[in-house]
Amino acid sequence: MKSLKLISSAITMLICFATFAQEKTIKGIVSDINASPLPGVNIYIQKTKTSATTNYNGEYSIKAQKGDKIVFSYIGMNSETVVVKDSNVINVTLKENSNQLQEVLMMSSGTAKEYEVNSYRSEKRKMATKSVAQAVQGRVAGVAIQNNTLYLASPSVTKGRESISIAPKNEPMYIVDGVAIKADQMAKINPNDIQDVKVLKDTNSTSVYGTKGANGVVVIATKGDLYKNLSEKELDAKLNHINIQPTEPNDEDYDGFVENTFESPKTAPLSTFSIDVDNASYTNVRRFINNGQSVPKDAVRVEEMVNFFKYTYPQPQDQNPFSINTEISDSPWNAKNRVLKIGLQGKNIPTNDLPASNLVFLIDVSGSMSDPNKLPLLKQSLKILVNELRNKDKVAIVVYAGAAGLVLAPTSGDEKKTIIDALENLNAGGSTAGGAGIELAYKIASENFIKNGNNRVILATDGDFNVGSTSNSDMEKLIEEKRKTGVFLTCLGYGMGNYKDSKMETLADKGNGNYAYIDNIQEANRFLGKEFKGSMFAIAKDVKIQIEFNPKQVQAYRLIGYENRKLRPEDFKNDAIDAGELGSNHTVTALYEIIPAGVSSDYLNQQPDDLKYTKVQESANNYSGELATIKFRYKKPDGDKSIEMVKVIENKSVSLDKSTEDFKFSTAVAWFGLKLRDSKLISNKSSEDILKLAKQGLSNDTEGYKAELIRLIESAKQVY
Repeated sequence: MKSLKLISSAITMLICFATFAQEKTIKGIVSDINASPLPGVNIYIQKTKTSATTNYNGEYSIKAQKGDKIVFSYIGMNSETVVVKDSNVINVTLKENSNQLQEVLMMSSGTAKEYEVNSYRSEKRKMATKSVAQAVQGRVAGVAIQNNTLYLASPSVTKGRESISIAPKNEPMYIVDGVAIKADQMAKINPNDIQDVKVLKDTNSTSVYGTKGANGVVVIATKGDLYKNLSEKELDAKLNHINIQPTEPNDEDYDGFVENTFESPKTAPLSTFSIDVDNASYTNVRRFINNGQSVPKDAVRVEEMVNFFKYTYPQPQDQNPFSINTEISDSPWNAKNRVLKIGLQGKNIPTNDLPASNLVFLIDVSGSMSDPNKLPLLKQSLKILVNELRNKDKVAIVVYAGAAGLVLAPTSGDEKKTIIDALENLNAGGSTAGGAGIELAYKIASENFIKNGNNRVILATDGDFNVGSTSNSDMEKLIEEKRKTGVFLTCLGYGMGNYKDSKMETLADKGNGNYAYIDNIQEANRFLGKEFKGSMFAIAKDVKIQIEFNPKQVQAYRLIGYENRKLRPEDFKNDAIDAGELGSNHTVTALYEIIPAGVSSDYLNQQPDDLKYTKVQESANNYSGELATIKFRYKKPDGDKSIEMVKVIENKSVSLDKSTEDFKFSTAVAWFGLKLRDSKLISNKSSEDILKLAKQGLSNDTEGYKAELIRLIESAKQVY
């Protein structure tokens, strides 16, 4: 009997060994029919729960055995099932799964009439008058209207010098006034100039336009044949000249603020503020410019634009969680002034050394989230984050509409298919009880709190709360109370038209949190994928900066941006005062503009010189070699007591042409933001000069984000 048991055990071990030996790592790339990589594709083994998701470049890796069936699925595309054979590389091409073009939209004077196409000379079947936006949105492949501006429904992002689609580009052919045009040209046509639009499909399109019309043809006729017989160059010039139409957002909400002015170190010796790692303002500004809209002044927060980009600061070499770096050079917008750049570099913690995460996805599924750039994009975004989770991490999902509910109890990070399935089942509808959702999410996070772990609520919404606590002050009180639980907050903003930036910013600022605006899947990949550690893992919290300028060297100073992050001098040492968090490998940059001592300036406020009791006492040591002293205070992520750091800034400046590329680029970004805000404190507002400086600072740009800024500046030249 004993020998039989040994034989049985041996056979079992051999079977297990054979099974293990058959398992191998399958790698590959998932792309669309145009060979563009698809990020966020859901991949899983059909007979197991093993799953994976493609990264930014469409790449994936998954463990499988010969004979396993791997399923590849992506919203809006046909799923593919591939059987694992001998090869360890499986590349997959997914095809779009969309309804054939079925309608013709006749547009005139802001209305649209609906027809069904059966031939090139379409026969009228039915008529229903609608607004252009209602009629076009979602009906013609590749075409959408937002705020009376015609544009491509599939947004794109610039990487290097190429434009990469974030969605399948199975686009129709476009003809305007008898001339074949490109999709980006079509997107610039003013809807008010359109007489009618015909959509041809099947044999009706290929019989006239051949294989180029295989995906359908959108035939546009303008009033008066505006574009007839124009060359491509002439067409581009005409479109760029007449169709950048600044329009204001319909019902978006931004907190107003007054730009920081110059202050004298004699009357205001200390400048104190909280760091800000948010960069939502930049992606929101990008959205407006890409849509040909004017940027609302209060949507521009200069510090968030500057901090969208990463700079090459050195890693900390001591026990502190960040390094401190400074640079002084000429102001590019005010010739007599200087700019002081302060840069922090967070310590890069290896992924394996990061603490376990207790995450709660708090997802808005109200009716306002039904647009394609809201809940559908939100789902794809969170799938990217799910792909970053480890076995020791856990995720719960709370949703809210008219009421709040738990749709997924805390689930291990290795159960990726379970988490993704829960996301895929979400649908939009109902009112928005945001306060109830916040209460439930923090309750779940607190019940599953991990000591010394990463405990965080991730709120994804358009910010349009309309049930319960809805005012900014109510939300501020609620989130300040929840902050005491030790749970951090990340806010992800989606959508346009009714976007409530003011609420999102309030929540992030008051909730030990950060805030990003997700305008496309590339931004989701950047914030939730590539910068996952910095976005989700705090290495220091309540980080405050206080700087004292030497009046012997500085006549006046002003902080560029950070208007809503300024603190009182006494707040610096008050550990009860909340401030910003710094994530793993995060960088933070702040800029001060300085009017040097002895320089005449139109921006100086008249300083009283006949005061009896407030004259600065002359010191034997006038610190002639020092420009300023800067102090930092921070707490450890689970700490309650601040640690202080001090650095003296030497009075050493270099000319702008000899400054670092980081200095040139960061000041160019700030300059662009100040121009968008129509700042009254900059004398040079030349877009060409801003472009020139940005190009001089164009380095370390493997992802193409800096090149994208240059494109945005060039686009904005036609509006500003």
